[in-house]
Amino acid sequence: MTNHLPREEISARIEAALYSAGRPLSIDELSKASGTNSKSKTRNVVNELIKKTKCVFAALEITELSDGTFVFQLKPGYTPLIRKFAQHPSIPAASLKTLSYIAYEQPVTSKRLVQSRGNQVYTHLRTLKQMKFIEFEKLGRQKAYRTTKRFRSYFGITDLESLRSILSAPVVDHKSNNNHDNKLVTS
Repeated sequence: MTNHLPREEISARIEAALYSAGRPLSIDELSKASGTNSKSKTRNVVNELIKKTKCVFAALEITELSDGTFVFQLKPGYTPLIRKFAQHPSIPAASLKTLSYIAYEQPVTSKRLVQSRGNQVYTHLRTLKQMKFIEFEKLGRQKAYRTTKRFRSYFGITDLESLRSILSAPVVDHKSNNNHDNKLVTS
């Protein structure tokens, strides 16, 4: 790696890393991507990019998460509007439903998960453990599942109470062509 790259090239490399990663990146990862060994230089460039995106983009942002990582993401207020355009979520829908159940009910036993989500829940749990979104504690023959710090960081959740209020809020169905009457989805 070299410290002699033009600042514009360092900035472009950081932009490319944040855009393509699809996950939060640490300063170490961004330093490697930028081609410089300087964490302070990388942090300065990231801070400039944060300011730049605030001026240039209305719906996108680069933000620092509570664990010190950075992510290029859609601003939360625009998520419901683009949901129909998202093609392949990184988390399968069934696993995401299991994850939301765990997040809301945590800690939740494997027995309760099977009762609620069926035997296929074991496949979901394996996927979610691989993604490091959940962890478990053994309680005799049972396991009690809860979300991890990585889960909270990935979804930008600072505390579990705010998460519960988000998960219990009604969802508006934007698929309806009727512009004057949004229907609540209940399931």
